[in-house]
Amino acid sequence: MKEANYTSKGNKIRQDRVFPIVNTIILILIMFITLYPVLNTVAYSFNEGTDALRGNIGLWPRVFSLESYKSILSDKAVYKAAWISASKTVLTTVLNLFWTSMLAYALSRKEYVLRKFITVVMVLTMYVNAGLIPNYLLISKTLHLSNSYLVYIIPTMFSCFNMIVIRTYIAGLPDALVESARIDGAGDIRVFWQIIFPLCKPVLATVALFVAVGAWNSWFDTYLYNGGKKELYTLQYLLKMKLATTQASANAAKSTAEALTSATKTTPITIRCAITVIATVPILVVYPFLQKYFVTGIALGSVKE
Repeated sequence: MKEANYTSKGNKIRQDRVFPIVNTIILILIMFITLYPVLNTVAYSFNEGTDALRGNIGLWPRVFSLESYKSILSDKAVYKAAWISASKTVLTTVLNLFWTSMLAYALSRKEYVLRKFITVVMVLTMYVNAGLIPNYLLISKTLHLSNSYLVYIIPTMFSCFNMIVIRTYIAGLPDALVESARIDGAGDIRVFWQIIFPLCKPVLATVALFVAVGAWNSWFDTYLYNGGKKELYTLQYLLKMKLATTQASANAAKSTAEALTSATKTTPITIRCAITVIATVPILVVYPFLQKYFVTGIALGSVKE
């Protein structure tokens, strides 16, 4: 009997040791699979153009060169476009959170008699979309937002999907918080800003990251509405045009030896990788500041009954 107990305990100890080891190996493999494309892109961006055409570059550039970054950053229009992208990202994120969270709070209140009707109408807009052409006519012809900075802000000030996410989170908060505040004489605006809004930091940080990434990476709105106004180009649209120009130069370089010699330092693949790095770095810088709110949200969800 004792031998059986010792055997079962020994098996349990071995199992307790095996699981962390296997789990660690799997996580390391997943980390490597995730990081390799990123590090490979960085390596290509710092590699010399002609050498990059040979391929087989791993995690470190074979022939180090900054020509791709010099080619992109030497254009003064890049800094103007970066300012446009950064400002529109900040404004879009702040205004989207402001309007979306306030409406989400209103629709989460059970005493609001029209909350179900308004919610259904808004959800229908997610399933029934008029399409690109009606949206273009609405924004450019009806609202007259073409060739203006406001075309980046006004159409993105509200998101139905984000509203549903925030409303669901608010609905999970204890009603006693709102009731106790109202007993003390607080109105809806004060309840929202002083009680509900601080408690929504995890979900607001998540939504803010979604909105910010979408606004930062957006280029099609520039193509549709501000393509003829260079001072309103966003960074992504300008970099896309830069890549197209580089590709055209590379195609022309195939016809003459002189053009080929001048195009050896940068190639479309190194320019493309450098563009990817430049466009990705701002999001990577912002994410660590929001990570703690993701952890808080997970912790709240793990103890919720």
